[in-house]
Amino acid sequence: MVNVNIVCVGKVKEKYINMGIDEFTKRLSAYTKLKIIELKEDGNDKNRDQSMEKEAGQIIETISKNRGYSILMDIGGKKFSSEEMSKKIEQITVNGNSTINFIIGGSYGVTKEVRSAVDLRMSFSDLTFPHQLMRLILFEQVYRWFSILGNSKYHK
Repeated sequence: MVNVNIVCVGKVKEKYINMGIDEFTKRLSAYTKLKIIELKEDGNDKNRDQSMEKEAGQIIETISKNRGYSILMDIGGKKFSSEEMSKKIEQITVNGNSTINFIIGGSYGVTKEVRSAVDLRMSFSDLTFPHQLMRLILFEQVYRWFSILGNSKYHK
């Protein structure tokens, strides 16, 4: 069974988003060992670069500790269909990776160092989503990818 870490900057404050995340966390337990790693958001509006640097240090330290295949959610990243991404996850695990780290940066984005430290930069859309909502979307998609691999009826 593959380990999945959701590494994210900041906390989810909206109750309805947490309810959705909780639901997909329960569903994912049939497929994977899931861990949510919430990093401290700096949120310094006066110095965004400094905020990104602090958050980058935390992200890089976390993915270094949780060795595995790291995928950054990045608007400039590669786009996949759900089927393509499920095959990518299968390929990652077949190649010997027992841990996959999905990373959602802070509200100001991530540094070049973070982009260089990951194995894959992935985009869900050219649209911009609130970070809390993006976390729920990621949980749903991770569940979808594993349900495709498990031949579940969830993905139609």
